[in-house]
Amino acid sequence: MTTRKEVAERAGVSEATVSRVLNGVGPIKESTRKRVLEAAERLGYHLNAVASSFARGKSGNLGVVLPHMPKVHLFSTYYFSEILSGIGEAVHRRGYGLLLLFRNPAEVYDYVSLYRTLRVDASIILGASSLPTEVEGIRRVADERLPCCVMDQHLKDIRIGTVAADHVEGAYRAVRHLLDRGFLRIGFLNGSPQYSNSSDRTAGYRKALTEANIPYDESILYEGNYSRKSGYEAAAFIYNDLAKLDALFVANDRMAIGLIQGLRERQCSLPEDLPIVGYDDSDAARFTEPPLTTVQVPFYEMGRLAVERLLDRLSSVDGDNEVFLDTLQPKLILRKSSGIVV
Repeated sequence: MTTRKEVAERAGVSEATVSRVLNGVGPIKESTRKRVLEAAERLGYHLNAVASSFARGKSGNLGVVLPHMPKVHLFSTYYFSEILSGIGEAVHRRGYGLLLLFRNPAEVYDYVSLYRTLRVDASIILGASSLPTEVEGIRRVADERLPCCVMDQHLKDIRIGTVAADHVEGAYRAVRHLLDRGFLRIGFLNGSPQYSNSSDRTAGYRKALTEANIPYDESILYEGNYSRKSGYEAAAFIYNDLAKLDALFVANDRMAIGLIQGLRERQCSLPEDLPIVGYDDSDAARFTEPPLTTVQVPFYEMGRLAVERLLDRLSSVDGDNEVFLDTLQPKLILRKSSGIVV
């Protein structure tokens, strides 16, 4: 294998000069540059991509920082798998590397060090919450104005790139569908309050009720944590309230599927006893019994768009630091769980 030393000897320059020419670093005479490139070509010398990246002050990697959640299989959840698939496809297409990292949500994560140590050129924060430790870590990287994007979480008073779905509109469409079918007492099983999309879903739910002149009734609000187990456990409370419920909106499909299982074990006939609308349009939604009416969220496109935004910023000639906020629209998918014939 040809070495840099051999290229230097053939071109009549130092190894340092060869390194500067091949990495495009520093001012070099045009005659010297041509001589080095010709020597490298004749000898078949191929630049080490990793060393080249470090010499240019770039890693060639885009980082995705995920929460470490013991006993939770993140990669098997539809939300994370779809977003990561979109990220992976866009990174591959742009010729970048992908670095997965995990943070402890209970501690302030040092995002800035990822850039200073050249581990990443840009990063995507996935699964962020409003916990003070999470917010502080994101605030620090935002203050440095580094190429970074938060996925599907809105943080007040922090200027940072964000790609999200319009969960207010998604929830509104779900509840509006139930209202249009004549259901008035619509309960709501929401997810964890530390995620902004939980409050967004609440806003959409309330908007639909307000338009229909229906009072907001906290006695038919229920809380889970977006897991199937929490939906299953909520079935006991919802079963006890069946007499005052016409229908139920559930903040994600995993909880809806757990809920359906729990209600069936209590001999409920669905959707006759309780029409249900979920959220996400996960792969499992169409295979439940009954198949789940749900809100389709473009998670794959969100992941792809986040990568494109960040890498476009990196390649921008003028070093564009404009903070972006992209909001993608959801779509209601009708199936039998909401009591319709399809």
